[in-house]
Amino acid sequence: MTELKAVLIAGPTASGKSALALTIAEACNGVIINADSMQVYRELSILTARPLPDEEARVPHYLYGCVAGREGYSVGRWIAGCAEAIDKSNSAGKRPVIVGGTGLYFKALLEGLSPIPDIPRHIRDHWRAQAVEIGGARLHKILEDRDAVTAARLRPSDPQRLVRALEVLDATGTPLAEWQSKPGKPLLNASCVTKLVVAPPRQSLYARIDTRFDKMIENGAIEEIEALKALGLPPDLPIMRALGVGPLIEYSDGTLTLEAAAERVKTESRHYAKRQLTWLKRNMIAWNWGFEQFMERQGDEIFAVIDI
Repeated sequence: MTELKAVLIAGPTASGKSALALTIAEACNGVIINADSMQVYRELSILTARPLPDEEARVPHYLYGCVAGREGYSVGRWIAGCAEAIDKSNSAGKRPVIVGGTGLYFKALLEGLSPIPDIPRHIRDHWRAQAVEIGGARLHKILEDRDAVTAARLRPSDPQRLVRALEVLDATGTPLAEWQSKPGKPLLNASCVTKLVVAPPRQSLYARIDTRFDKMIENGAIEEIEALKALGLPPDLPIMRALGVGPLIEYSDGTLTLEAAAERVKTESRHYAKRQLTWLKRNMIAWNWGFEQFMERQGDEIFAVIDI
C-alpha cells in the first residue's frame, strides 16, 4: 500500500482552514479528515461550520457529523477513526488532508496517546454526576487536594477535563499528569507530513468570526438550536458546550434578546480563538505559519507555498 505524505492544517476558529483544506485536497487528489472535536456531532452542522453538502461532494470527507450528540467523544476514539480514514485514503491512492482546530488531536496524531487503562463505568458515572451537582470550581478544589500537579494544568471552568483527571486517579491510583508523561505510539511520522497553521491577523480574524456568525443566523442556526434543545440532552455533554449553544438556548428560552445572544457568542468565539492561538504558538511554533500566502493560491499554485 502506498502511503502519501499527509497534510495537516491547524488554526483558530473562523481562520479559513477548511477552505484551504478543500483547495489542497482538490489539487492533490486528496481526502479531507476532520480534526475538530465539535464538527463530529451530527446535530450541529451550522453552528460548527461543517463543510456544506456541495463541498463534501467535491472530495471525500471523513469524521464529520458521525457522532450523536448524546454520546461522549474522546481523543482515543478520534485517533481510531482517523487511522481508519487514513487507511482508506492510502488504499485509494489519495492524500490525507487533516484539518481542524482541536490541537490535542494533532498532538495525539504525531506523539501518540498515553497508555491510560479503560475507566470502569461506575467511576465515570460518579464523577460526571459530581460535575453536574457541584460544578467545576469544587471539582477543581477536590483535584487540587489530591493531585496538585494535574490541577495546576486545568481551569475550574473546564469540568470535562477535571472529570477526566479525577476518574483516572480513582480508577488507577496514578495521577493523570503521570500517565500523560508516558510515551505513546504516533499514528503519523512527523517527518513525513506537511504541517500548516492558518493564522490571520488578529483584527481580521475577529472580523471573520463576527461575519461568519451573522451568516450562521441567516442560514438557520436558530432552528438548529431549537432541534438540539428538543432532544433534552444533559447540559454537561460536550455538544452542549459548543460555541453558540448556550447563548442561543437562552435566546430560545426568552431570557436573552437575539442581539445580546449574538454579542455573547461573538465575544466567546474571539476569546476561544485567542486561547487557540496561544496553544498553537506554544505547541506548533515550528509548523509553517501563514495566511495570505495560503489563501491567495488556487489549484496547482498552492504547491508553490507548501511542501507535498
